[in-house]
Amino acid sequence: MPNQALTSSVPALPPTETEGLTATSPQTLVSVAYHHLRRDVIEGRLAPGAKLRVEHLKDVYGVGAGTLREALALLVSDALVIGQAQRGFHVKPISMADFHDITKTRILLECEALRQSIQFGDDIWEGQVVAAFHRLDKAQKRLATNPSERFNEWEDRNREYHQALISACQSPWTLHFLGILNQQTERYRRLVVTRQPIPRDLHVEHQAILDATLNRDADNASKILAEHISLTYEAVKQLPATLFDK
Repeated sequence: MPNQALTSSVPALPPTETEGLTATSPQTLVSVAYHHLRRDVIEGRLAPGAKLRVEHLKDVYGVGAGTLREALALLVSDALVIGQAQRGFHVKPISMADFHDITKTRILLECEALRQSIQFGDDIWEGQVVAAFHRLDKAQKRLATNPSERFNEWEDRNREYHQALISACQSPWTLHFLGILNQQTERYRRLVVTRQPIPRDLHVEHQAILDATLNRDADNASKILAEHISLTYEAVKQLPATLFDK
């Protein structure tokens, strides 16, 4: 049976579910602030490298300074925010060197996780993978009509598909670290999916991974997955250098 990834102390509330949520406890306040901040970092509303001034942001997010600091500390643990003594908090910059490291590490871990899933996954796992692909395919078609407006839906379905593929992996730590890497990748992936610096057919790429996986061909599935992940890095390389930290 599939293993579950290690979870953090913060409830896993998707950003869309925190909209309009009334916080009634300190833990809920921190959770809501965390998810709103995380969304704004990933979507670029809080720009890479930007200083996060607690006294200003507490009013923006409608929480106390202590609550905001706790939420920012959680983002530090996610490696989306940098906290420095005497200098406060900053959004983690993005750079080609950083994304190269993320990409290499993700390929190592995700390909191994896929191999394990192919080895240990059962019929229920196969059904979950097929269902996730179907939802992603629907979202992919809607994305083509309006990349900026439809990205969040596509990103959710894309994440679900990749998670389904590796959900029969037997290593909770591998799944945990892949969750962190996916959070890091999302900031870069948003840039390439909405700007499309190189031509890609994501439907064909995802279909190829699915076919090899259902055929239980671990070598081919891992190879196609690695190429799929690498293509995002190649696309990022084509973006304007002004977007990245030196």
